[in-house]
Amino acid sequence: MHELPRTQALRCFITVAREGTVSRAATVLGLTQPAVSLQLKALEENTGLQLFNRTPSGFTLTEAGAALLPLAHKAVAAATDFKATADAMKEAERGTLRVGTILDPEFTRLGPFVRNLATSAQRTEVFLRHGVSDDVLAQIGRGELDVGYYVDATPPASLIHQSFAERTIDDGRYQLAPLLCYDYRVIAPIDWSDRVMGKGWAELAHLPWLATPAHSGHRRLLDDIFRPLGPLPKRVAFTDQEEAMIDFVESGVCLSLARDVVLAPRLARPHNFVVADRVKITCDLSFACLAARRQESAIANAFAAVRTVWNIKPLVAGAGPARTGKVAKHV
Repeated sequence: MHELPRTQALRCFITVAREGTVSRAATVLGLTQPAVSLQLKALEENTGLQLFNRTPSGFTLTEAGAALLPLAHKAVAAATDFKATADAMKEAERGTLRVGTILDPEFTRLGPFVRNLATSAQRTEVFLRHGVSDDVLAQIGRGELDVGYYVDATPPASLIHQSFAERTIDDGRYQLAPLLCYDYRVIAPIDWSDRVMGKGWAELAHLPWLATPAHSGHRRLLDDIFRPLGPLPKRVAFTDQEEAMIDFVESGVCLSLARDVVLAPRLARPHNFVVADRVKITCDLSFACLAARRQESAIANAFAAVRTVWNIKPLVAGAGPARTGKVAKHV
């Protein structure tokens, strides 16, 4: 092989392997059939290997093709990341920062964070895009956002060691700086008290749950718990607003997760729901970026600003800041 394959040829290889025919692959890729065939021919000539068995019914991978397919996926992903990172770095040089936000601005302390950046020596211009947790992370991965807020279950090691140390997820692709540890509680209609009190996740899996957006932290957190237990619970209603989640539960149709900070004011007045006493999900609200970009000036400045707003001390060599009572009281 004289040179590395072109990304377009690898995309054609991947798509034909998935679709089974050149015609369907061409439609997916928005190319002509001859163009796809030429890309495959060039790739096979470049590698010196036959990648497909051609049959009247379509294309099937040869042993060599099957071995190279995972590497083709990685190469295309790397090329995509390269372009996204280069584009993002070019954008950062203009003194702008694109921030993905979730939940409510008061909870994430968004206002103080933006003010800190606006008044810093770099005077960063901030663009905000509100969404749900997994979408924010995906947009960071595609280079559409520079940083953003993300919610995931607190790792057991962090609970044991009470550490706010930065960590990576997704095989080291994303860097997270935990800001706050808090709990999601399970709430149920008040008439369902005997169905949820004293029950574990396995029993609650048989009850109907409120549906939330497919890429929301709510959905991911619950699916990660229920998937090992069997079929996912039945979902009977849908909303993407936390206050509306409590209203749905009080109407008597389903269970839902609810943040302690959202529940507190509702518990202080008459209400028609109960809080399950045996289950909860402990989560981190984190600040995220691509790990490969963590040391870029604009992103490093953003991480410093968010640490200041949340009073998270910089990392000490070999250790992370402890989770203190001062932070925990904000749950």
